[in-house]
Amino acid sequence: MTMRRIILFSSSNRLQQPPRKQYNNLNHLRPLFEGTFKAVRDRGLDHAVEREKHLKPLISLKNLIKREPSKSLPISIITQNKESLQLPFRPIEFTRKYPSVFHEFLPVAAALNAPHIRLTPQALSIDSDEQLLYQSDGYKEQIANRLLKLLMISRIHKIPLSIIEHLKWDLGLPHDYLHGVIPEFPDYFRVVHEKSRAFRNDDDRVLELVCWSNELAVSVMEKKNKKKGSDFEFPVQFSTGFEMDRSYQRWLSQWQKLPYVSPYENAAHLSASSDESDRWVVGVLHEILHVLVPKKTEKDNLLILGDWLGLRSRFKRALLKHPGIFYLSSKIGTQTVVLREGYKRGSLAERHPFMDLRSQYIHLMNTTIKEDGKDVKVVLAKINQDESNDKDLEEDDREIRGDMDESFEAEAEDANEDAFEGEDDSEDDNEEQPRRVNFKTAQSSWGRVVGRVKPVRDSKRERSAGRSTQKFRERNPSEASRRLQIRGRNKDVESSVQRSRSKSRGKVIT
Repeated sequence: MTMRRIILFSSSNRLQQPPRKQYNNLNHLRPLFEGTFKAVRDRGLDHAVEREKHLKPLISLKNLIKREPSKSLPISIITQNKESLQLPFRPIEFTRKYPSVFHEFLPVAAALNAPHIRLTPQALSIDSDEQLLYQSDGYKEQIANRLLKLLMISRIHKIPLSIIEHLKWDLGLPHDYLHGVIPEFPDYFRVVHEKSRAFRNDDDRVLELVCWSNELAVSVMEKKNKKKGSDFEFPVQFSTGFEMDRSYQRWLSQWQKLPYVSPYENAAHLSASSDESDRWVVGVLHEILHVLVPKKTEKDNLLILGDWLGLRSRFKRALLKHPGIFYLSSKIGTQTVVLREGYKRGSLAERHPFMDLRSQYIHLMNTTIKEDGKDVKVVLAKINQDESNDKDLEEDDREIRGDMDESFEAEAEDANEDAFEGEDDSEDDNEEQPRRVNFKTAQSSWGRVVGRVKPVRDSKRERSAGRSTQKFRERNPSEASRRLQIRGRNKDVESSVQRSRSKSRGKVIT
């Protein structure tokens, strides 16, 4: 054990919480803002979410293949694990979609010639760098600090491992963190079995705090302002085109002047329907998103954690009332919460080695390879681009309608948390919608898209569009039509010559 850990976690700090601060005039708490506004999309943040499409299932499949002694798997085994891997469509189509990551081959000893999948040398090279990062002492220390901060934010200093699993992707945890990271920090936390703490499943394992750290119990807002417990404003940045009325602008200005309560402090004395409580909840969400490596996560993950903390309804309300701090993106078939402060022009404001590795995977996924002189990824890219263009308008409308519906649900959730079970089903339906659209398109042997289901349009527009297209084709004929026209003209010339000759011969004979 290093000297730093001994000083940091002394026996006097064992599970010792900071003293609760005294606030005056708690009987005059400000009521919550009840106004509404229209959600506006942010292209840069949407791109930051969309660029990681299929990255999570790809890395999960990569890890599954790598754990095999032969470093390969038959496609039948991958199909059996499709749900756990969260593959968006058929495994064979998924692996063929990214030939720069997965290589399909037929083993010699295969009885039925079943295809097997293995990783390409480029994917193995990035994976080796990833494993070196996981094994470094500095990165393990970062993981321990992130888990410790989450435990200190929790009021009872315990979090079920099932919730940690939901946040595993965004916390940057390795696959074997339970055996490779947690046992190396016995003075930070420990895993215990508590049947009474089973949360939403049969897993009763709980990650429990061992020692409280005053050094780590300082929020990002306090570090940036170099003060603790003082009044300072959250950084706010709205999307281009956001319309803010005077009432919301006045309320936000007064809200920013309220006392800042640290997310590591117990705020049970604040009324749930007050602006002071809302400001504390925003601080909790702000700190949690800063703990996560990509500074974003799926909305469901935050709501599951908020359910455990007893703040689910207040989490939902804070995400809707503060579009200048949090951004909700509806890309990749789900809702993703993005911390605006963590991004600049659609990219992370602060680079991290772990996110650099993910960028390498994304670059490899978009890398084209050539087989038989043809570019494999070009046709797939065209199909994906067509599908994304068709769904942009639908996502805009769905996002706005969903935000307006959730604003009413968050207010009613203070009385009954169980009323939101139906929302999870609707969100699941929205996640399945892009998958259904993929099966509505097919590709012919010439590379064009056929069988696409188009929306019903006005008949006049269709006729005018058809006439304009016909005129364009007549003015700019294709190579094939041009050849047919030339052949037709030649035939006409030949037939006219023959007719003229026959006429001339007839005159001579007569």
